[in-house]
Amino acid sequence: MIEAILLFSLGSFIGHVLPRFPVLLLSRGRGFNVHFPPHPDPVPLGPHLNQRVLHLRTFYWLSLIVAVIPLSVGFASVRWGNPAFGFGLWLSSGWLVLNRLQALIGGQKPPWTRAMAEQLQIVMDGTKGSLACCSWPAPAWGMTRVRCGNCNKVLLKAARPDLGRKRSDGRIVGMLRLLVSDGYPMIHPMEEE
Repeated sequence: MIEAILLFSLGSFIGHVLPRFPVLLLSRGRGFNVHFPPHPDPVPLGPHLNQRVLHLRTFYWLSLIVAVIPLSVGFASVRWGNPAFGFGLWLSSGWLVLNRLQALIGGQKPPWTRAMAEQLQIVMDGTKGSLACCSWPAPAWGMTRVRCGNCNKVLLKAARPDLGRKRSDGRIVGMLRLLVSDGYPMIHPMEEE
């Protein structure tokens, strides 16, 4: 009985982590983070930030394709191998597939979207020319909103999702946080009444 529980838990863990490898590993690489400040600091708006949002969006949807591996191995294990391990793989990766697909029919939107990248570009374009908030606009995306670094004007209220930067609290804690949050922001901006 204990062996079956351990094998089910191991299968569930592998089925949870394996499809998230693209976001967990590719976005945390050294060459992937050269254009960004260290983790807690606000991220300046620019083409590198838009590119990062679009890359993470691609990695998010890529997990559907990667989930085929644990689903297949889980099915084969249930059929011909250890059913507890296979069911753990199948259940956990199947849950990820359902989670991703429910966003297409009206559930919670993904943490990184094309609309988010377009909105950031619109804010960046709005800081140029006669519509600028101050003489030297420097928009940067903080935890809960985009602000100008010089005049401190709020340009956009949007919580920042995990952008794949190396965290100040370490690689393992950062990966654990990403596994728990799935890339969604941990805090949201307060609504003003």
